[in-house]
Amino acid sequence: MKEELNYIGQKIINNRKILANSVTDLQKNLYDLSQNNLNWYEDTDNNRASHLIELLGKSLIDKQQLSKEIVDWAKTEASYLVDTISLTQALRSLAFYRTVIWDVFTEELEQQQFAALTMLDVSKIIDPLLDEISAVFGEVFQDHSNKLMKIAYTALEELSVPVVPINKNVAVVPLIGEIDTHRSQLILEVTMEESSKLKLEYLILDVTGVPVIDTMVADNLFKVIYALKLLGVETIITGIRPEIAQTIVSIGVNFKGVTTFADLPTALSSIDLKVVHQN
Repeated sequence: MKEELNYIGQKIINNRKILANSVTDLQKNLYDLSQNNLNWYEDTDNNRASHLIELLGKSLIDKQQLSKEIVDWAKTEASYLVDTISLTQALRSLAFYRTVIWDVFTEELEQQQFAALTMLDVSKIIDPLLDEISAVFGEVFQDHSNKLMKIAYTALEELSVPVVPINKNVAVVPLIGEIDTHRSQLILEVTMEESSKLKLEYLILDVTGVPVIDTMVADNLFKVIYALKLLGVETIITGIRPEIAQTIVSIGVNFKGVTTFADLPTALSSIDLKVVHQN
């Protein structure tokens, strides 16, 4: 039995280039690559496929532990494929390695009259290695997906706190939607960064689009106001609607010391008057 596995393993190694061509031909049809991607893929596919086939052949000869080499190969391969094809296509492509190898030892089984049990032994050795590659592919593709989602989420979050310059020293942040602890931290970070970068003297937080201002929201707004004050930025709140004002009064939130105006134009007029008086 061992001699049969050694024979098949050595034949796989000796014919790895031919087998690699067979694998990559099948993969190109599956991937349906554009001409640009096809040119890139043809320049890189054979060596990587040949390397894996060589590792699979070695596994039949001495059953050595190739886990690290297999994982390294899988990570490299997945890094090539992750921006080009889907995970489903990548996993399906692995079946082609099993297909071409089965063709090799099935032919030898017929010609050399190997025991049928040899096929089972080959599967017991090669299948776990291909399963390990599948697992690594899944991890690499998931990590890539998570990174893209994080980038998109970060961009979306930043858009939710737009700092709009009005003139040289004044900017407005129109807030829309609920303000939870996470978003208030984002508001704090963005407004402090932009205030410093734009050298602002006044920052207007317009809360017209904020549906509810309770004690938690008020506390979060106060943290932003006090942090900006340390930077020398005067923060003004505008857009507190009558029903919101009633809620604020009823729950006992104290806005003493915080400059508020009914709307943005009134706040801007107030700032203009201050500038005139200062000059």
